[in-house]
Amino acid sequence: MISAYMNLRSNPSHGVIQKIADYFQIPKSEIDTTYKNANNIQSISKVVEIPVLGEIACGDPITAEENIEEFRERPADNLPHGDLFYLKAKGDSMEPKIPNESFVLIREQADVENGEIAAVLVNGDTEATLKKIRKLHGVILLEALNDAYEPYIISKENLAHILGKAVEVSFEL
Repeated sequence: MISAYMNLRSNPSHGVIQKIADYFQIPKSEIDTTYKNANNIQSISKVVEIPVLGEIACGDPITAEENIEEFRERPADNLPHGDLFYLKAKGDSMEPKIPNESFVLIREQADVENGEIAAVLVNGDTEATLKKIRKLHGVILLEALNDAYEPYIISKENLAHILGKAVEVSFEL
């Protein structure tokens, strides 16, 4: 009977699994093989480390510092293509979509489509901010998602440089 269970020829009930685990004094997880038959679990082929390059303002722009603070591991499967890095959101201007202290995955690219969220260098490339890009009749606005913040207008006197497109946000509970 145990051989049939271990070779996935039959599945024991949870009560039987507990009895076997108790008898052999081993964790249930060493016996319970039902996860191998589950169709909602995927194996991970490779894990990549993506650098966290510091914080980015979600509010007023903050000084940009591109120092690797840590690495976050991600499964390589279904990872967006391109050069990727994380920035840690600081502030509430992009809430509720991007909460304070969340990690924003950025794909390096020099431009984004109208309405997309991007990491942008402003004030002579010395400060970084995360905003939705709005292109209207030759004017570019950096907009917050939180209505408490005014848009930031890009002009010849007030230049900006897009670092990349925000492609994903994650946070810890």
